[in-house]
Amino acid sequence: MTEEVMRTEGLTKVYPGGTRAVDDLDLSVSKGEIYGLLGPNGAGKTTTAGMLTTRVIPTSGRATVAGIDVVAHPVAAKQVIGVVPQTNTLDRSLSVYENLYFHGRFFGMNARTAKAEAKYRLEQFRLADRAIEPVAALSGGMAQRLMVARAIMHHPATLFLDEPTAGLDPQSRLALWEVVGELRAEGQTVLLTTHYMEEADQLCDRLAIIDHGRLLALGTPEELKASTGADTIVTVSAPAGDLDRLAAVLGSELPGVQQVARMDHAVVVSVEGAAGILPLVFGIADRADIGLTDVSVAEPSLETVFINLTGKDLRE
Repeated sequence: MTEEVMRTEGLTKVYPGGTRAVDDLDLSVSKGEIYGLLGPNGAGKTTTAGMLTTRVIPTSGRATVAGIDVVAHPVAAKQVIGVVPQTNTLDRSLSVYENLYFHGRFFGMNARTAKAEAKYRLEQFRLADRAIEPVAALSGGMAQRLMVARAIMHHPATLFLDEPTAGLDPQSRLALWEVVGELRAEGQTVLLTTHYMEEADQLCDRLAIIDHGRLLALGTPEELKASTGADTIVTVSAPAGDLDRLAAVLGSELPGVQQVARMDHAVVVSVEGAAGILPLVFGIADRADIGLTDVSVAEPSLETVFINLTGKDLRE
């Protein structure tokens, strides 16, 4: 039986003024898995991570990490979690090595153990050649890798990565993905929040898609994409005044249609079967006297799942 490392039951956060950031959220994370919270900005991902890491007090509900109630026993909970927030929290008065060494000492390691662990993590995260440099000299990607290294120095039960690659260049993002993959191979449990579909698809064993603080869908990336019931996604752009009519005619005349979603600037159609789809789309639009400005065809993605669930773009 898979060991459960983290659980939430009815977890809810309502901010002053009535904003319900997280609404009755039930999650269960197993040991050794990378569990993703995927959703647009403002979906409640960071608030959820904040409650699980004791930084945000829930309005109601319960959350445990490694069997510890994070509200009732926040000090004990902090001993079993590692956190990499969105902002750089490295100590700029210390060197790269010292940021790791003193973190280990803070979590109760003796000097010898902290020194050995710091050196190991510097090698693992490919920062050994920067050990004596001030953290201000690091690039954004290097600083992010150092924060991950620091967060796992004390071998936490769960590592929280909150939008870990936001603002990083593509090369740094790929380097961090490689690091997270290595942590998975070591058996590290990770809770990852992101609004990048490719990141979620690449890294996560299971994904919870959330919006407005509510759980919309849960499963592996493959299961979620298969849930669309389609194997082809057609995105069709047209003048704004024609989009409603375009959605209607494509929904009624295009063979194999599973779902049609009207977006701000396009119509997204989920279709079973791709043979001859483009001529059919152009023919239907031509008969309806609708001028198309762009047409694209792709396989179902996590964004397709989100559009099917909410009728809006994941990037909003």
